[in-house]
Amino acid sequence: MSASLPDIDTLTLAQQVAQMVVVRTCGYLFDHQIPYPDWEATNATMQHLVELGVGGVIFLGGSAAELALRSQQMQAWAKIPLLIAADIEEGVGQRFPGATWFAPPMAISQIARTNPHIAQQYAEQIGAITATEAIAIGINWILAPVVDVNNNPDNPVINVRAFGETPAVVSPLANAFIKGAKAYPVLTTAKHFPGHGDTTTDSHVDLPIIPHDPSRLAEIELAPFVSAIASGVDAVMSAHLLIECWDSQYPVTLSKPILTGQLREKLGFTGLIVTDALMMDAIAKRYGINESPVLAVEAGADILLMPSDPEGAINAVCEAVKSGQISAQRIRESVERIWHAKRQVGGIKIEPSKIALKLAKPESLLAASQILRCSQIVSGTIPLSPSPNGRNLIVVDNLLGSNKFLTEQSPSVALPKSLGYTTVLCDRHTPFDPAPETDNLPTLLQLFIRGNPFRGSSGLTQTGIDWFKKLLSSHNLQALVIYGSPYILEKLTPAIPLEIPCIFSYGQMPQAQTVALHLLFNK
Repeated sequence: MSASLPDIDTLTLAQQVAQMVVVRTCGYLFDHQIPYPDWEATNATMQHLVELGVGGVIFLGGSAAELALRSQQMQAWAKIPLLIAADIEEGVGQRFPGATWFAPPMAISQIARTNPHIAQQYAEQIGAITATEAIAIGINWILAPVVDVNNNPDNPVINVRAFGETPAVVSPLANAFIKGAKAYPVLTTAKHFPGHGDTTTDSHVDLPIIPHDPSRLAEIELAPFVSAIASGVDAVMSAHLLIECWDSQYPVTLSKPILTGQLREKLGFTGLIVTDALMMDAIAKRYGINESPVLAVEAGADILLMPSDPEGAINAVCEAVKSGQISAQRIRESVERIWHAKRQVGGIKIEPSKIALKLAKPESLLAASQILRCSQIVSGTIPLSPSPNGRNLIVVDNLLGSNKFLTEQSPSVALPKSLGYTTVLCDRHTPFDPAPETDNLPTLLQLFIRGNPFRGSSGLTQTGIDWFKKLLSSHNLQALVIYGSPYILEKLTPAIPLEIPCIFSYGQMPQAQTVALHLLFNK
């Protein structure tokens, strides 16, 4: 790749600024498959933006095999090789079916409680497998690890995405992930600087405020970033947070005292500074879709991730340079860092005939299964004797968004069905109105709940709470399985009779369901 990178001086200002922009599209091949048309560009628009010279693409959606074709397509359109990124914090399979999907990072901290050495080995293995599978389908930039310290159980957006609740746990596990990935030609990213773990507000929908003083920030929030930088992390992603003690006017993403003063100068970070998605409401609604990219570049950002109007952002930054608001040297410094990053990853040669041999290898799936098994929390009397006329009650946050882990063939549905259970599905929109004739049905209650972007809450829905209370009061709760947030387990545990089987899994994917239910029924 290094030979195909032009001399920066041969690029126009607009071409240099375009290299600082990373745009979002989906991994599906056809426009009619686009799931989020407000955020994801059509093929014609993507081809225009890539030919315009944007520096990178971030993918979401589509299968792993499709993404291999899409990344090849994007690179073929580009005159300058692209950085191709993805939020694959839980392995490539988290976003792109067909590849390995690991339990959320917090599962590793559960293992670290009893065996820190094994936990670090797992974290390193996840980093390595994620990197090799990413490369196989054309991804050269892993937007992970999350190094936030999730010390607020009500955090709606970080939650189980974090490696733990203290910097002493987070730092070594995040470093192990970085070590595993850095053995391969991919970029890693520590996020979300300087720490998004102690918030109750989702920055996708509003601007969280962090009230802590500098000494507290240094002790808790900053410690994993310092450690990740020392471990050679390639990029640091900014958080859309207002850190009042550092800058009472602008959030981190738009703050020069923070991105340049704290991250560049005080912590000595020399790699890529990338913004979190600029289309998120914490930034776009408050600071303007074309004004915020200018402020982010002024602040010290090298990469403008997912601006709402990519072409408008490029033009706005160019105008800021022409007016003297931003220096041409400031742009050049960012492009030089981008060039360094692109040389690091080199050219990825995708071999379509070998993709199936590189994804979800038996040893990778075994590692994912072992992590799920080792991080499960189990109580009560195990195994459970099946009830042929029992009810399998599955509660999710939103049925419309659960198709990645919940279908008719999912283990949480199919396995109890094979044992005689009748499945009932409900979500937060389902009215709680249990029929009297079901009052005596022994019930396996399965709760799928974790913090997710745009959800606004990490707590159990009212529907879930109502069913849990009803089953306890009627003595029909036969067993409880929770997939996702350990904080839900902590809240429900005091009310659960000691003899009732209870299994908690950090994962929600089919493999997590299999591991949990095989244990429950001794299959």
